[in-house]
Amino acid sequence: MAHRIAVVGSNMTDLVTSIVRMPAPGETLEAPSFFMGFGGKGANQAVAAARLGAEVMMVTKVGDDVFGQSTINNFRDNGIDIAHVGTVAGKSSGVAPIFVDEHGENSILIIKGANNELKPADIDAAAEDLKRCNLILMQLEVPLETVYYTIAFAHRHGIETILNPAPAAPNLDAKQVTKATFLVPNETELALLTAMPTGTDEEIEAAARSLIDKGIRTVIVTMGSRGARLVTAASSTLIEPLKVKPKDTTGAGDAFIGSFARYYVESGELEGSLKKAALYAGDSITRVGTQKSYATAEEFEAFVGRLDQ
Repeated sequence: MAHRIAVVGSNMTDLVTSIVRMPAPGETLEAPSFFMGFGGKGANQAVAAARLGAEVMMVTKVGDDVFGQSTINNFRDNGIDIAHVGTVAGKSSGVAPIFVDEHGENSILIIKGANNELKPADIDAAAEDLKRCNLILMQLEVPLETVYYTIAFAHRHGIETILNPAPAAPNLDAKQVTKATFLVPNETELALLTAMPTGTDEEIEAAARSLIDKGIRTVIVTMGSRGARLVTAASSTLIEPLKVKPKDTTGAGDAFIGSFARYYVESGELEGSLKKAALYAGDSITRVGTQKSYATAEEFEAFVGRLDQ
């Protein structure tokens, strides 16, 4: 069954280089391989949800270049509604050079390009379609004013929201963010948001609880190979990770959020949806690439079936 999810956020073209190590200043090294793929935190989350069977619409901007048209085609190929994907004349599309080492760990640069042109007026233009959604996802690769405007719009119309505060923005306005239903930072982002340490599970819980005290209803902290922690005013729950040998961790957090959104809009069940999302993200890191590592509903069902054997 389809479920209506909107993603108001970014798109990028990933430029992925496999490396043995990063070169020192002034040094040139040969790298084993290179490939291009589709990325951007917003687009990644949209594709993960769509591949799992959700009905997804995307509100974003691309440049008038070859990357922009390819991105639009990729949305269409994944069954994502592109009615509110706009093209900005004279701007480059967003790109993300990514460097992946032999252990699967990644370092990423982002050039936002046309993503910086996503404005509150674009939310107004998409308003009638957004009102049909059960859940709106946002990230911070587009202007903060647009994120705040979207949160306020959703709050006004009774639509639940997920805010993934990435890349981290220390100046994030807590008064604006408290209207979001779910805040989903990683450990680094949580530390920057709270100015608190996040080196241990106890510190992570304390930092997350400080956000709860400011009025945020639910905080979900993604912790990589250590899983995720769900913190509400009433409880703190560890979501166990799937133990796998990673090939590429790029986009794993987006796989987690997109799949969580898909299962949550179907069931309304928080912890169960997070457990499925942990499995989906774990499966994604066993393959190289970002969106191309995301399983379809059929592939994921078969994967879970093998785990149960």
